[in-house]
Amino acid sequence: MRTLVFATNNAHKAREIEQILGPGFEVRTLRDIGCTEDIEETEDTLEGNALLKARFVRERYGYDCFSEDTGLFVDALNGDPGVHTARYAGADRSADANIDLLLKNLSDKTDRTARFRTIIALVEQDRVLLLEGVCEGRIAEQRQGSGGFGYDPVFIPEGYDQSFAELGDAVKNRISHRARATMKLMETLGITLAGQPD
Repeated sequence: MRTLVFATNNAHKAREIEQILGPGFEVRTLRDIGCTEDIEETEDTLEGNALLKARFVRERYGYDCFSEDTGLFVDALNGDPGVHTARYAGADRSADANIDLLLKNLSDKTDRTARFRTIIALVEQDRVLLLEGVCEGRIAEQRQGSGGFGYDPVFIPEGYDQSFAELGDAVKNRISHRARATMKLMETLGITLAGQPD
């Protein structure tokens, strides 16, 4: 069993990454390593926030670590919510409130194109890397499906008619922004898709 430290306490994200990595991997969260601090995302880019969190863990706790920051960029809203995706409707990070605000702001827009971008920062003793995953798509006019988390009920990936919330984990974990960034992380770490080192 190979252990990777992921600088998050978001159980949904940790489980998603663990599913993508496959058998033979344990993803440890901040709570798992005894980190109780709230690492504030104070940077104005996804890259900056991902690096901030991974460097915090490396410097304070000594673990090689990876972190991610994800944003939803909507063309008709000039790229919003972007780096503020998680807190779009306020500091309490309510997924329902975020979706409500997004749909309200798009109510008079015909252009629904959007994309999710995930940046993974890997901070090890001897290297720092940034890896990107992008998933193009569009915003639905209303919620579709009850699965997933965050904006999944309103994001329809390119080439599909169903939202992430309807497609299910098996499909999402193959095509999503986070999946694509994680695949690059696996390549960087010398891990095959079967979850075993090369």
